[in-house]
Amino acid sequence: MQASQTMDSSEALDNAVLVEGKTVFHRKHARRAAVLNDAAVYFDALRRCLLQAQASVFIVGWDVHSRTKLVGPSGRATDGLPEELGPFLDALLLRRPELRIHLLIWNSPILYAGEREWFSASKFARADDDRLTFCFDNCLPIGSSQHQKIVVVDDSVAFSGGCDLTMRRWDTNAHAIDHPGRVDPNGVRYAAFHDVQMMVDGDAALCLAEIVRDRWLCAQCATAPAIRPTGDPWPDDLAADFDDVMIGIARTEPSRPGRPAAYEVAQLFLASIKAAERTIYIENQFLSDDLIARKLAEELQNKPQLEVLLIAPKTHASWIEARTMRNGRLEFMRLLQDAGVSDRVRLLYPEIADGDRTEAVMVHSKVMIVDDRILRVGSANINHRSMGADTECDLVIEAQSVGEQERITAIRNDLLGHFCGVSKEAVAEQLVRDPSLLRAATLLAERGHSLKPVEDGVPDRQEVIDFVRPVADPRRPLGLERIAAVTFPTWFKLVGVVAVLFGLAAIWRLTPLYRFTEFEVLLDALNGIEGSPLAPVVIVAAFVVLGLVMFPVTVLIAVTAAALGPWLGFGSAAAGAMASAAVVYAIGRFVGIGPVKRMLGPRMARIQRKIVGHGVVSVAMIRMVPVAPFSLINLAAGASGIRFRDFMLGTVLGMAPGLIAMSAFGAQLADILRAPSWSSAALLLLAIAVWLAISLSAQFVVTWLGRRT
Repeated sequence: MQASQTMDSSEALDNAVLVEGKTVFHRKHARRAAVLNDAAVYFDALRRCLLQAQASVFIVGWDVHSRTKLVGPSGRATDGLPEELGPFLDALLLRRPELRIHLLIWNSPILYAGEREWFSASKFARADDDRLTFCFDNCLPIGSSQHQKIVVVDDSVAFSGGCDLTMRRWDTNAHAIDHPGRVDPNGVRYAAFHDVQMMVDGDAALCLAEIVRDRWLCAQCATAPAIRPTGDPWPDDLAADFDDVMIGIARTEPSRPGRPAAYEVAQLFLASIKAAERTIYIENQFLSDDLIARKLAEELQNKPQLEVLLIAPKTHASWIEARTMRNGRLEFMRLLQDAGVSDRVRLLYPEIADGDRTEAVMVHSKVMIVDDRILRVGSANINHRSMGADTECDLVIEAQSVGEQERITAIRNDLLGHFCGVSKEAVAEQLVRDPSLLRAATLLAERGHSLKPVEDGVPDRQEVIDFVRPVADPRRPLGLERIAAVTFPTWFKLVGVVAVLFGLAAIWRLTPLYRFTEFEVLLDALNGIEGSPLAPVVIVAAFVVLGLVMFPVTVLIAVTAAALGPWLGFGSAAAGAMASAAVVYAIGRFVGIGPVKRMLGPRMARIQRKIVGHGVVSVAMIRMVPVAPFSLINLAAGASGIRFRDFMLGTVLGMAPGLIAMSAFGAQLADILRAPSWSSAALLLLAIAVWLAISLSAQFVVTWLGRRT
């Protein structure tokens, strides 16, 4: 039998996994396709491809960073152009007068500000050249994210997978425990990082060009050029893994007006698992989707010879990931254990060692290989979000010949081998001696590389899981658009805010959620400096610093009053709030309206409508009934050019009612949270009544003044 011999056509048709309109959006022909293992290989291929670009480049991602070093395994560029992405794209535009570059990045919430490049739009845009357009993707429901990672060059070559063009991604597939090139733009070292991207050309690339243009037009960024494949930017010396191959393209896309949702990613996972006979190899950052776990359990029960190898990160870094994805992974594995099939499943993480030093490799890839038949590389995690809430794009090959089967097997062996420090040939030899993929993964270990069992410990309390998971890992968009669009009278909003604050205080105290509020933590910290002459200075500094990270100012005011008493608390909180407002206002004034508008998106328009053109009165009104968090209003006010005098005076007038009430009754707020009693509850109700009365009176005054001006 020849390596290129076609598989039996009737068998392939009966067992086909790629079905257009169900498990894939389209099946398209590619003259070439290559799997790029780790960012150094991907960045090298992309850089060389971009150097050939003639007409258009589209970069669509979850994140992008202008200082990302777009270099190959050597860590250096040898083509004479800058190494960092932003300057490199500028150099391309100077070299190619007809070239246009389009960057479409998720308009992420402020929660991710610490992980991203600040004012990234201004870092890419050039004042003297409009051929590079940077746009934020706002065409998503609230709570959803743009998670695709696609680059299309001249509509002729495209890349899709798990790797964004951002910091802390670059690494070679050697994953050395120390590598001089593995530092972020600030020179800070980061751990070894693994990711995978697929590169395609032909009609498959053209289909990806249609997908990115659809997102571009949906986000209403600018007019996108017509699709017209130009030239052949595929580097001459870059070998393809597949020639003349059909590529399936699977999406997740939330619904939007005139466009139904797409759930091909989820359907493809289920169909691929059902098709498995011997082995399922998975690399994925997250494993929390219970439907996928139940389908794996079902097929493992029905097929005693089937094995599942899961390669994932050792831990989850952020607090949200630890509360959500770790608990989800524990539940994922528990479902397999309860089904009685866990003996044929391994959850492992890659580790590298050098002497006594060890380090886990961060697994960010999204790869699935089923037997020697199905190869899948994409952006979709095995969590709820990727199945229906976020945008995703996966590329998949279903083998149509013995030669394609052999290439899929070789790619799996290469991926497994690089984690274990051995060649793909060594993996193949081990599987000849013993066909168990699970035993190969645990036995093979060379040059300090190995795969170790993941130990996630015990899950968090169920109330924490129930509270965090529906928001952080929803199966469908949160559906908050209709709520956000509802408008209410000013007095109703004010009463509602007070009711919500009181309700939260009651819920925190009377349910297990009180253990997780940070009020007492902050209060204890401030009590530690009570009596110190530096206490007010520390308070003001805390307001300024926490204001920069959008910490709720109301919480700070209440904690300050509770810790320092009514008089000193009022003075310290007032000074801190004003200082925080002034600093963030100055940042907005320095940055200017353009970058802030791109950063805040529709929120900027809502704030501007409330505050621009009405001076002191408008600022005072928006402080009493805010349309956005305290710091966002400060930022928008500075960027909008409101006079500093009007801004500060309006802030004082608008915040005075709340400051007075919170300072006068801050101690009672602390008492009711710590040890509720009828007397403390009555005093808190009195504080709310006073706050409401002062707020309504102040609102009447500023409204009356506004009508007279």
